[in-house]
Amino acid sequence: MIGVLFIVLMISVAVMGHVHDRAFYEEKFFNWMKHHKMKAVNGMHFVQMLKNFADNEDYITAHNKLGLSYRLGHNQFSHMDSAEWSAFVKAGLSGRPTRSGASVHSTPMNLADVPSSKDWRTEGAVTPVKNQGQCGSCWSFSTTGALEGAYQLKYGDLVSFSEQNFVDCDNRKNGGKDMGCNGGLMDNAFDWAHKNGGVCTEADYPYTSGTTRTAGECQTSCTKNANVAPKSHTDVQPSSDSAMMSALAQQPVSIAIEADQKEFQLYTSGVFTGSCGTQLDHGVTAVGYGTQNGEDMYIVKNSWGETWGDKGYILLGRGSQYNNGDGQCGMLLSASYPNL
Repeated sequence: MIGVLFIVLMISVAVMGHVHDRAFYEEKFFNWMKHHKMKAVNGMHFVQMLKNFADNEDYITAHNKLGLSYRLGHNQFSHMDSAEWSAFVKAGLSGRPTRSGASVHSTPMNLADVPSSKDWRTEGAVTPVKNQGQCGSCWSFSTTGALEGAYQLKYGDLVSFSEQNFVDCDNRKNGGKDMGCNGGLMDNAFDWAHKNGGVCTEADYPYTSGTTRTAGECQTSCTKNANVAPKSHTDVQPSSDSAMMSALAQQPVSIAIEADQKEFQLYTSGVFTGSCGTQLDHGVTAVGYGTQNGEDMYIVKNSWGETWGDKGYILLGRGSQYNNGDGQCGMLLSASYPNL
């Protein structure tokens, strides 16, 4: 009985000083837990989750009242505070990406040749949004996203390729440089796919690390698709919207961004123009660009499932005003695509 009373007291303290009363947050929190099938480890964990949820609820409400170009909302990460969120994101990239492409995609000589918009989703070159789960494997999802687009454009067939193949096999033991759930880099993964002579399909080598939270033993029983082995990969000229748009007009592009900000955590729709730095910590796939409600933007496919963002996507602001030309969330600093 004393333990129960203590938890009740802690809950009261957790929501003290918030905009609404305790009952308001508890109802929303219980509905959120049920919807996302979340469970607390123990009573104190429950209290901390509720406090973070209440903090985020107030933050979301205050932001959305400002009428900015993007909105925030609850998702599967609503129980995390800023420190927890930062730790979750930073597990994805193993250090700052380096440029190792065989060539550089530069700003085109004639900008008139670059279309005003492009969306590879409408042209059948983008697979459904996937979910990396509790594994720092964003780099593998960014890699497969670019490979899937390049493969469809060359062979006319949209195939979902295996992130688990990269997570389990792209490591030093097997001639690679990446580190499974402890992070990796997309350029390294392109190199490994080349050395490996291809990649297995998702159907033949399904993703499991999202729940196991670790890489498994490299399986060799699946059949590699040799046609998706890149001959090389090309880096996109950094800090150039023109080069990025030109590359995206050609095919989907793997990019690195900074995603450890609260507004990125809770993003739900619109063109993201909020504060976002250039400390690259997350790999995603750019699949197009255009303009929405007067805001120029890039279309970015994430790997946190369809319950995050705009059905799994985020629209990042486009233009030289972002990070002194390095792109919103630093997305123009490290970008590359495979050459099949």
